[in-house]
Amino acid sequence: MHIHILGICGTFMGGIAVLARAAGHKVTGCDANVYPPMSTQLEAQGIELIEGYGIDQLKLEPAAYVIGNVITRGNPLMEAVLDRGLPYISGPQWLRENVLQGRWTLAVAGTHGKTTTSAMLAWILEHAGLRPGFLVGGVPQNFGVSARLSDSSFFVIEADEYDTAFFDKRSKFVHYPARTAILNNLEFDHADIFPDLGAIETQFHHFVRTLPANGLIVSNGADAHLDRVLKRECWTPVERFDIEDGWRAAEPDASGSFDVHLKRQACGTVRWDLIGAHNRSNALAAIAAARHAGVPANVAIEALSRFENVKRRMEVRGVVRGVTVYDDFAHHPTAIETTIAGLRAKVNGARIIAVIEPRSNTMKLGVMKQALPRSLAAADQVFCFSGGLSWDAVAALAPLGDKALVYADLDQLIADIAISSRVGDQVLIMSNGGFGGIHEKLLHRLEHP
Repeated sequence: MHIHILGICGTFMGGIAVLARAAGHKVTGCDANVYPPMSTQLEAQGIELIEGYGIDQLKLEPAAYVIGNVITRGNPLMEAVLDRGLPYISGPQWLRENVLQGRWTLAVAGTHGKTTTSAMLAWILEHAGLRPGFLVGGVPQNFGVSARLSDSSFFVIEADEYDTAFFDKRSKFVHYPARTAILNNLEFDHADIFPDLGAIETQFHHFVRTLPANGLIVSNGADAHLDRVLKRECWTPVERFDIEDGWRAAEPDASGSFDVHLKRQACGTVRWDLIGAHNRSNALAAIAAARHAGVPANVAIEALSRFENVKRRMEVRGVVRGVTVYDDFAHHPTAIETTIAGLRAKVNGARIIAVIEPRSNTMKLGVMKQALPRSLAAADQVFCFSGGLSWDAVAALAPLGDKALVYADLDQLIADIAISSRVGDQVLIMSNGGFGGIHEKLLHRLEHP
């Protein structure tokens, strides 16, 4: 079957393209901006990419158009598809019908940690010899790809609460026929589509309502919002983590390794150098979910000791003249605060220079601006790029005093970070986008002051 994907260069839709190609379908696609690395990855798979949404693409005559959630009414190609009554389907629905149906789907949901936890879970199953298929929102370094189709009955999917498509405003995850579900956490986010936290809780409960009685929910026992969701009605057994009577991580040692306990019984020690309580929580969730799929806890723990993180999750991009530059995807205040706390635990008294780009739709709306100062408080210096913001970043960060600087010019921002940096500094760059290539530009500036 020939499918044509609208919005193909997003991580999720690009992953669908890879899976569809591996399943034997002919795949073409288009996007407003066709550029590396996704474009090169897709072209290497033999997938034809077209720049823009011209109606001449109708000449391809695919069996169906697969629509990404970036596509809106008014898109010329979409309008032509609607006018002519041509068959179309959302990405999540196509995935359900053509990949997930009949498989043991392990879905990872939550405001934070979905990508990392999905990568951990897929790696545990791989280490156990189960060769899972997977689709995650990043590139797990143990695999080197964001999506894989295999002949295994197991499939790990990052289960996003964002809406499905312009014609289907349900969250993506309600389309996934999960047997094992992780609920990592629940906070207000995606202010462009959800009016309040209650609306997100309702979507999570829609997901819970789809889960079978012979499945398993692995839920964060320390999250009151998730507890509220599960108390609405739940037909599926629940195991909880981050509580004394469930899955619990002991305090880590100096190297970051920690003991895992289930109902106060020791299960083993995860030996790794990942930082932060959030990653320990992610690990507990992945261990519990893998156990439901038949992987003993000790095998999962052994796998995590060989886990390599997802790209753009505290990824060291380089060390120049004693200055370490990190790339991290954190863009929600809670994620920013947790990431800085994890780095602080690792580097102790070294200076942390936090560099943020408030780029997500929620951030651009200014919904989270009042929470930013608290989330950045543990950094020694803060640089904020205000390009594209409709709100006053200087006023929002004023509680941080002189340690917060705001720039509308990216080149000047990079220059001043380089001037401010000294031996031993940890420069933590946080954005959910490319941030204008800031990482390489800063490393070059540090190398050539």
